[in-house]
Amino acid sequence: MSLADQVLAVNDDLPIRTDKPVHSGKVRSVYWLTEADSRRLIQQKGYNVQPDAPLAIMIISDRISAFDCIWHGEGGLKGVPGKGAALNAISNHWFKLFKDNGLADSHILDIPHPFVWIVQKAKPVMVEAICRQYITGSMWRAYNQGERQFCGIQLPEGLKKDQKLPQLLMTPSTKGILKGIPNVPEADDVNVTREDLINNYQAFNFHNTDDISYYEKLLADGFNVISDELAKLDQIFVDTKFEFGYVTDANGNEKLIYMDEVGTPDSSRIWDGAAYRDGQIVENSKEDFRQVLLNYFPDPDILLNKERMPERFALAANNDLPQDVLMQISKIYTGIAEKITGKPITLSQDPKTEIIDILRREYQLID
Repeated sequence: MSLADQVLAVNDDLPIRTDKPVHSGKVRSVYWLTEADSRRLIQQKGYNVQPDAPLAIMIISDRISAFDCIWHGEGGLKGVPGKGAALNAISNHWFKLFKDNGLADSHILDIPHPFVWIVQKAKPVMVEAICRQYITGSMWRAYNQGERQFCGIQLPEGLKKDQKLPQLLMTPSTKGILKGIPNVPEADDVNVTREDLINNYQAFNFHNTDDISYYEKLLADGFNVISDELAKLDQIFVDTKFEFGYVTDANGNEKLIYMDEVGTPDSSRIWDGAAYRDGQIVENSKEDFRQVLLNYFPDPDILLNKERMPERFALAANNDLPQDVLMQISKIYTGIAEKITGKPITLSQDPKTEIIDILRREYQLID
C-alpha cells in the first residue's frame, strides 16, 4: 500500500445518508443527518441535547492549508499522513480536560473513529477569539511598523520579537463578513475591540453583554489549562484561536460551548521550550510549514501579498512539494499529538473504508 493510500484527502464523497449538501471546509467536511437519523441517534445513544436537535457527522481530512491555499506533494500525496488523526486526538484531549476542569462543553457528542466526530448544531458567535501570550507573527509585524493599539489594547514601547507579553491578550476578529456595525469594516477577519462587542452584542450573535464576559473567561481559562499542560511537556503555548456557539441541552438549558478545534497545531502556535531558552524558535505547529513555504519559493511575496491571490492559487495548484517536506510536517503533527495525549498516532491503512464500515455497522447511517 502506498503512502498516498493512507492519506484521507477527499472527505466529502462518503455515502452517509443526508438530505442536505455536504459542506466542505479547508480541512473538515460536514454531513447534516436527516431529521429521522438525528432523532434516532439522540434516543439510542442518550446524547445530552434536545430530542429534535440537528446532528452532523464531521469528517476530518489530512489536507493541509496555508496562506489560504491547499497544498499537495509528489507521488500523488494529497495531504499529510497522520495529520487528521493528530488534530482530532489533540482536540479531544483538550475538550476532555476543559470538561474535567469545569469550563464548558464542546459541540462533540461522540467519536466513532479517529477521523470522525458526531456534533450538535450550534448557533455560532461571530467572533474568532484569539489569545496571545507572546508577540510574534502578524502582531509583531504590525508592532514593528509602529502600531501600538491592538483591538483597543495599548501595548508598551520596547517589546522585542517573540517576547512574552506583559499579560495574556485577547484580540478578537470577525468571523465572516458582518454588515452594518459601526467602526467595523465589512470584511472577513477584521480586528474588533471589546467595546465593539458590547455595543453590538446582537450583531455578533451574543445573547447579552454578560455572555461577553463569560466568553472571555472561557477563553482565558481554556488558554491557561492548555498552557499549563504544555509547560509540563516543556512546550510553550504562544497563541491560539477559539470559537464559541450556543446549544440547548436535554433539559432545555441554553449554554455557551467551545466549537471547532482547540489547541491544535493548525489553530495555535506551539514552541519548543528548550530551544526558546537558547534563543531559537522551533515550531511544533503549522507555522513551521508556513516558514518552509516562504523559504521554498523564490518570491515569498506571492504568499504574503493578498493582492496576488491568483498567482498564489496557481502556485499551490501547480507545485508538487517534495515528499520529505510533507513527511517533516507529518512528524511535527504526530509528534506533538503523541506528546500531548501520551498515545501513539497510528496511520490508518484505508481510512475511508474504516469510516464507512463503522458508520454503517454501529450507527446505521449508511445504506
